[in-house]
Amino acid sequence: MGMEVKETQAKKILTEAKGYLDVGFTHSLNPYSGCGFSCSYCYVREMPLQRFKGIPWGEWLDLKTNAAENYRKEIIRLRKRSKPVIIFMSSATDPYQPMERKAGITRAILEEMVENPPDFLQVQTRSPLVTRDLDLLVKLKGKCDIVVSMTIETDREDIKQIFAPYAPGIKLRLKALKDVHDAGVPTQASISPVLPFTPDFPKLLDGIVNRIWIDSLLIGDGQGGRRSERLGMPELFKEYGLSEWYSEDIHDRVKKYFSNYFSGEMIGVSCNEAFPNFQSLL
Repeated sequence: MGMEVKETQAKKILTEAKGYLDVGFTHSLNPYSGCGFSCSYCYVREMPLQRFKGIPWGEWLDLKTNAAENYRKEIIRLRKRSKPVIIFMSSATDPYQPMERKAGITRAILEEMVENPPDFLQVQTRSPLVTRDLDLLVKLKGKCDIVVSMTIETDREDIKQIFAPYAPGIKLRLKALKDVHDAGVPTQASISPVLPFTPDFPKLLDGIVNRIWIDSLLIGDGQGGRRSERLGMPELFKEYGLSEWYSEDIHDRVKKYFSNYFSGEMIGVSCNEAFPNFQSLL
């Protein structure tokens, strides 16, 4: 899969939270536009950002080269207005996608955050590359509340290959989550979206997460499942004999199952609950 990469100058880097992020977060932060992981179920495929691009999702990437500079200016401005800054990084891309190894845009942002921290930062990724920045994440933990949330939608590699063949392997993600947790940085496993998993999935997360967040294609695509339908997800589940996992109550069923292994306050469900208080779980 080829990749068209462009350097861009973003007008802003902090975007006021909307939609599902509006419950608890004040801003989203996307160091890139586009995403090299190209997951088949990604709701961004159905957003204007992609629909009018003219290039397939996963085959283009815009690098916001002034992201760190913009963050510094914007956070200082918000501080002057005594505004809380609760950031979700990232909502429409992965801050640790493959190009980050070379571009270092996310790392530059974290360096600025160490000097000018937000009130809270959630790093949302599916990449083990996040461990490269453990030095900065540990420093940032001493200055603000922070959680590293790793997307682990299944514990089955064969299932991952069907839905997200270009994303990092599950074992690598689990190891990265453990490394972050062992470094003292709060962690979350984001089962988002729920994909078929084995009965032992909860055991793999035991002792390496402070919280588990559950999402599904029907409640988490921003349009009540309509985006997922347009992306052909019902047909894909059916093709592989997995239709029972594409149900309206899958998030409730998964929460109930995980509740056999984790306390109730450790488990949240997308769109049903407010911003989680991670500090209470440490």
